[in-house]
Amino acid sequence: MTEYFEIHARDGAARLGELRLRESVTTPALADDIVVDGGSLWAADRDVPEGSDDELTVLPHRSFPSGTDPTVQESFTADVPDVDYPSAAVVTGDTAGEFGCDAYVLSTASGVVGHGESFRDEIIAVREAIPADTALYLSGVATPANVASLVAAGVDLVDTKLARVKGRQGRYLTTEGEYHLDELAELPGAFPSDPPRDEFTREDCVEHNVAALESALATARTRIRRGRLRDYLEGQARHENWLTATFREFDQEYRYLERRTPVIRDAEISAASEDTLNRVEIQRFADRVTTRYQSRFDNPLVLVPCSARKPYSDSQSHAQFHRAINYRGHLASMTSPIGVVPQELECTYPAQHYDAVVTGDWTEGEKTFVTEVLRRYLERNDYPRVIAHVPGEGYRDICERVATEVDVPFEYTVEDHPTTSESLSNLSAALAGELKFSKRERQHNTVRAIADYQFGAGAGDDLFPDLQTTSRHPKLQVRDGDGTQLAAQVPQYGVLSFTLEGARHWAESDAPTKRVEIDSFVPHGSVLAPGVVDASDDIRVGDEVVVEGPVAFGVGRAEMNGPEMRESTRGVAVQVRHVEDNA
Repeated sequence: MTEYFEIHARDGAARLGELRLRESVTTPALADDIVVDGGSLWAADRDVPEGSDDELTVLPHRSFPSGTDPTVQESFTADVPDVDYPSAAVVTGDTAGEFGCDAYVLSTASGVVGHGESFRDEIIAVREAIPADTALYLSGVATPANVASLVAAGVDLVDTKLARVKGRQGRYLTTEGEYHLDELAELPGAFPSDPPRDEFTREDCVEHNVAALESALATARTRIRRGRLRDYLEGQARHENWLTATFREFDQEYRYLERRTPVIRDAEISAASEDTLNRVEIQRFADRVTTRYQSRFDNPLVLVPCSARKPYSDSQSHAQFHRAINYRGHLASMTSPIGVVPQELECTYPAQHYDAVVTGDWTEGEKTFVTEVLRRYLERNDYPRVIAHVPGEGYRDICERVATEVDVPFEYTVEDHPTTSESLSNLSAALAGELKFSKRERQHNTVRAIADYQFGAGAGDDLFPDLQTTSRHPKLQVRDGDGTQLAAQVPQYGVLSFTLEGARHWAESDAPTKRVEIDSFVPHGSVLAPGVVDASDDIRVGDEVVVEGPVAFGVGRAEMNGPEMRESTRGVAVQVRHVEDNA
C-alpha cells in the first residue's frame, strides 16, 4: 500500500481526507480536478518487484462503469513515466474485498444511486470490505442535491459527468433539485459568473452545474470539519424523497455508523426534527444511561424538565429546583431528544451539546422515545419513589405512561408551572423527612457515574473504591486515598482524562480497559497507525485509551476507532497526553 490517502477528520461515515499527489488534494473532492500535468493519478500498469508485498491488483479502464467520462477513465489508467501513482480497482459490494488498492470505483453506482435501501446496502458492503484509509469513488452520479448524502454515506471522490450531461440537456442544478431552463424566468442559486437569464445558454448551464457541484462539496467539507454534516442533511435532503429515505435507511444501520462516530466533540446537535432521535449520539447516550449508569443515592428520584441553558444546573429554573430539593433527592432531567439525564451526567456529551426546537408540544415519537428510556432507567435503578416535578406539556403524559409499567410509586408536585412558588413549595414538602446527602458525596458519585458511562457498568466502583475530589464540578480532580491524582474531569465534554498514574491504575483494575498495543518505540505527541500492533475493538474516536509497548507506557485520546488503527497504514491513531520510557 502506498502513502497517498490519509483521513484527518471524521463525522460519522463521512471523512475529510488528503490525497497526497504532486499537490495535496482535500477530499471529498472531484476526481476530474486531480489529473495533473496531463497525466494520471492512478496508473493501470506498475512495475512490482517479484515477491513484493505491494502486489496490487488493478483493473484496466475497460472495466469502468458504462458511460464513465473518458477523462476520468484516463485519470485512472494512463501511464506516466517515472511517477508512481496510486492504484485503483473497479468493484461491486461483492468483489470489493478481493483487491488491495488505494482507491475503489463502485461499478454499480448508477444503478443504486436514487434508491435508498440499495444504495445503503452497496455502500456499506464496500466500505466494510475495504481498508479505512482508501478512497471510495462513485462516477457519473453526483449532483449538487445529492453529493452531501453521498459523502455522508462514506464516499470520498465523485466527478462532474452527470452535472455536465444535465447541463447539455438544459437542466439547471441546485442543492434543492433541478429545473429545466425553459421553465425558468430567472435563475435560482445563480453565481456571480453566470450570465443573465436572457443570455444563459446550455453551455453556461454546464459551467453553472459544475460550479454548483463544487460549491456543494465545499459545504460538505466545511460541515465535516465542524462535525455538523448530519444537521445539514436533515434539512437539505428533504428536497428529494430518496435522499430523505437514504439517511433514514442509514439510521437503521447503527453498527456501521456507531463505529465511525466520535464519542465526544465540540459540535452542537441541532434537534430540529424527530429524525434526530435516531442519531448515533442520541441512541448511544440513551443506551449507556440505561445499561451502564447506576444511581448511588438512596433518596427518591426527582424528575424535572430540561432547560434551554446548558448545563442545566446553570439555568435559573434548575437553581430553584436545587434549592427546593436541598440534597434530599436525586435529580434527573427529562428532555427530547436526549431522554433522561441524571444530574451527574449533565455535562457529558451530548447532554450539554444540543439545541432543541421549543414549541411546548411533544410529538408522539418523542413521547415514545423518552417513555422507553425512562422505563428502562427505572427498571435498572432502585428508587423508593419518584417525585415528578414536571409540567403537563408532554412530561406528565410520559410519567403517567411509565408509572403503569414499573413497580415504583409516582407523585406529582407541579401546579401550573414548575417554578411557581406553590409548585416549589410542593416539591420541598414532598421531600420532608428525607436524609440529606453531602456535597462531597455528590461529587464522588459524579466521578463514579461518569466512569460507569465512559468505561462500562461498574467501572466507577472498580476504578475509585477510595477517592478524594478537589476543585468543583465540572472541574473535578480525582485523587486516591493517598492524595495521588488519578484523573480530572474535562468540563468541555464531561468525561474523565487520566494521569499516567491513573492510567496504570485503570490498566490494573477490573474496569474495562481500552488498550492500544504499539511497537518498540516511545511516542512523543502521537502514535501513528503504522506503529500500532493491536487495538481494542470497542475503541471509538475520542475515547480515553491506554498505550502499551515493549518500551513505553502512556495514555491519550483515540483519533481512530480500534479496527481502523489495526488496518490503517497512515494517519494519527492516538494523541498521547502522558508517556514514560520503560526501556
